[in-house]
Amino acid sequence: MYASVTFVLLPSNMSIIVKNVCKQYGSQWALDDVSFEIPKGQIVGFLGPNGAGKSTMMKIITSFIPATKGVVEVNGFDVTTKSMEARRIIGYLPEHNPLYLEMYVREYLTFMAGIYKMDQVKSRVENMIERVGLGIEAHKKIGTLSKGYRQRVGLAQALIHDPQVLILDEPTSGLDPNQLIEIRSLIQDMGKEKTVMFSTHIMQEVEAICSRAIIINKGKLITDQSTSELKKWGSGSIVLVEVGDEISSGFWKSIDGVIAVKMLAPKQWEITSDGLRDIRRDISDKLSKAGLVLLAMSTKENRLEDIFKDLTQKK
Repeated sequence: MYASVTFVLLPSNMSIIVKNVCKQYGSQWALDDVSFEIPKGQIVGFLGPNGAGKSTMMKIITSFIPATKGVVEVNGFDVTTKSMEARRIIGYLPEHNPLYLEMYVREYLTFMAGIYKMDQVKSRVENMIERVGLGIEAHKKIGTLSKGYRQRVGLAQALIHDPQVLILDEPTSGLDPNQLIEIRSLIQDMGKEKTVMFSTHIMQEVEAICSRAIIINKGKLITDQSTSELKKWGSGSIVLVEVGDEISSGFWKSIDGVIAVKMLAPKQWEITSDGLRDIRRDISDKLSKAGLVLLAMSTKENRLEDIFKDLTQKK
């Protein structure tokens, strides 16, 4: 007699799972075998040049269009076979924010809350108006609002049903500097309780908000890593040095690990190492042994803009 064994499937910690997704338009592959996973509660920047396939991927995740091949799951729901279940837990702000311009702000948000069959619609609408900073514009028709305030209306409709997952396509497009700060703060706040995936061309946003960046180019996934790791990409570790005497570039090149030397001024140098170890102590020791004075030394972090350009312009 055999004892029965019960296998319990533990729930996945992943909010979004993308497996080998392809999307074909005619003879063109907009997405080519793209795979990634996003755990619950993470804010992820989805980056790429124009035409890279960002909006296409977001439309597939939100069930607006089907993938040609591959599987996408949101909180365990397949977006093809369980589309309605997935849509109920997703908040989506498309790149081209579709709004009913003849409707008033409160009227529109009340309408959207009704679609989701929410309880206490009035209090929810007022809460969203306050949360995204629409108070002074809430009595106006959407068509009379500036682009920045229309974006806020779009964010409010994406949040109105309290979704578990947020997909935001260029959410800060058209915002002025003050609005940018407010919306970034809102996204960070939402990331404490929701999974957020958003696309942007502004690298400062990625540094300020995201713990991770996924970069695609020409439909292919180029890199997927934390923003801190991404900033180590390419050119290694850079040290800026100012000395009290004029010396030659050969002085620095003899240090183990140095791969490039650039003179910024007669006594100022930019020294690039292979990044395998910290060369600042080696620099200090070499100057000391040579009887030279070290006036200042600091590290220079790689800019995400330069890294993005390097990754997406490679042939």
